[in-house]
Amino acid sequence: MIEASPPVPPEPADQPLSGDPSATDAVLARRAQILATEHWGLLAARSTAQSEVLTRITIFLTLVSAGLVTIGLLGQASGFRDWFTPAVLGILAFLCLIGFMTVVRVMNVGEEDMMYVVAMNRLRGAYVDLDPAIERYFLASVTDDEEGMMRTYSFLRRRGSSVFIGSSVMLLFVVDACVFGFFTGAVVAALGGSIGWAVIAGVVIGLGLIAGLGWYALATFAGTWRRYIPLRASTGPPAFWRP
Repeated sequence: MIEASPPVPPEPADQPLSGDPSATDAVLARRAQILATEHWGLLAARSTAQSEVLTRITIFLTLVSAGLVTIGLLGQASGFRDWFTPAVLGILAFLCLIGFMTVVRVMNVGEEDMMYVVAMNRLRGAYVDLDPAIERYFLASVTDDEEGMMRTYSFLRRRGSSVFIGSSVMLLFVVDACVFGFFTGAVVAALGGSIGWAVIAGVVIGLGLIAGLGWYALATFAGTWRRYIPLRASTGPPAFWRP
């Protein structure tokens, strides 16, 4: 009876790719090729996700613009009476639905983009393991922790809240808040409420939506880094980040 050979134990996670003295140049070249193939795959997936979400944002903003123009035309045609109110509520409800779906997709793509950046940071660290001399030429980080992600997103300086305030997702938060606010105000007015109460209800719902979406985005971000275990951690911020 032929005995099965014992399984080969896996290499320690912290052992560099070039740390095996028996690895020949051909073996190292093959490892570099595998890493490069994975790197290009991540770049392609990231580019596809960004292109898709920009198209989704464009479609939503176009629908919002067309919806507001349609409401104006319907108002002129109906004299703002009879079937005008149900039509407005239907249009705004449709825009609320599309807006919510769009902002969910944008937040998901933001998380996916962070995922791709962290994965490419890890691959960059593998390149450094293969050839440590190249590390000083990388502006992007070679560590796959939160500090490394921040460095890859902003090479030359640490950026604060301006990243979130000026982001596409924040733009959608504001547009969605306006659409939901308009819809809420229209519902209050349709039920016989005064203009003042309609405005107050719309503002409260709009601000509440921004606060809720912002809290969810930040909580998801914090939870991701609380659970994730990096392969290579940063020893501190880069020298050009320090005052």
